[in-house]
Amino acid sequence: MNTQTTSNVLAPVDALCNAYDTVRRRTVTLSEPLSEEDCCVQSMPDASPVKWHMAHTTWFFETFILERFEPDFQPHHPAFRMLFNSYYNGIGEKHARAQRGLLTRPSFDEILAYRHNVDTRIGRLLADASSELVALIELGLQHEQQHQELMLTDVKHLLSMNPLKPAFSGASLDIAGQTAPMTWQSFDAGVVEIGHAGDGFFFDNETPRHRQFVEPFALASRLVTNGEFAAFIDAGGYRNPALWLSEGWDWVGANQLTQPLYWQRAEDSSGSGWQEFTLHGLQPLDPDRPVAHLSFFEADAYARWSGARLPTEAEWEYAAEGVNDSIAGSLHPQPLQAKPAAGLSQLFGACWQWTTSSYAPYPGYAAAEGAIGEYNGKFMVNQYVLRGSSCVTPPRHSRTTYRNFFPAAARWQFSGIRLAKS
Repeated sequence: MNTQTTSNVLAPVDALCNAYDTVRRRTVTLSEPLSEEDCCVQSMPDASPVKWHMAHTTWFFETFILERFEPDFQPHHPAFRMLFNSYYNGIGEKHARAQRGLLTRPSFDEILAYRHNVDTRIGRLLADASSELVALIELGLQHEQQHQELMLTDVKHLLSMNPLKPAFSGASLDIAGQTAPMTWQSFDAGVVEIGHAGDGFFFDNETPRHRQFVEPFALASRLVTNGEFAAFIDAGGYRNPALWLSEGWDWVGANQLTQPLYWQRAEDSSGSGWQEFTLHGLQPLDPDRPVAHLSFFEADAYARWSGARLPTEAEWEYAAEGVNDSIAGSLHPQPLQAKPAAGLSQLFGACWQWTTSSYAPYPGYAAAEGAIGEYNGKFMVNQYVLRGSSCVTPPRHSRTTYRNFFPAAARWQFSGIRLAKS
């Protein structure tokens, strides 16, 4: 996921110390429902073990902060610089991404000791922190929060591969009432401004703020639901090549796909006939919850089938400006309860929403100097932008200008559908 740049308004050091402790504790808390075996395994090359996430986020603070600011710096362990480097070529060698699940050593306890060691040393630096150091700490915390989201999505994929279908959370997932009807909100053509401006933290790929022209368009008031997507399946959506982009149709055929990632047919004929794997374990499919874990190809095919399309990121951001409807504290997308439609809902806190915009630099974009500038710019190819946030996105990452990005076939993230019309 995307990370880079510094805040244009720096938090006081005492507040940053509290934020540091809170974010770092949260990462450890997310590992607590898991066994050490759970934390070591890698279910696919795109996912990473929990243990690796915990070490890499610590590596970030050690490599970009301690190594630079600590007097007489000595690494906690010399091998960690290579083992837990993600993709910073300017730092040096990296352990192969697809082989992170083979790192049975160092142990989980050694990773916890690594985190404690680095936290203690960062605490000493914060006692007399410069503005440059404070900015890098804030960047490291934002980076760690992104990995907290990845930990949950990676764990979900891992547990789904287990025939026992174990739950990450023991809390129940209730079946909710009927969702609100979908309506449409129209927007006039015009020159709009998108991109971050003003106070607060932002990543460099959100800037610079610039103008774009949009034609008249409309956005759906809510996200597409499981029940609506099930109708697409029942209508033969996965078998109709006219609905799919050529590469998407080849992808469906090569992988023999007939349904979203975590759906499976129920053993009996009750309800919709579908079950869905969640972080609460295997559950009956709730037709009123937003459909999640779709690729760009699936989202685009559904939009065509429904007589609509996916929005551009400029349309999405322009329409979402000033809307604050985030839903917090859930491990699965919540339904929109039936109520009179008023504007746009589920922009934040349910599912990331695919757009038709390729992930590319904004006009005037410039990456930061040095290795830390590698985080965003070099990934601006062969990926699509997603907007909004998901049910497992940290709250500080729910903002209208945030640009998430994934390849068209990716679907292990909480990615859904917001329809648009011209």
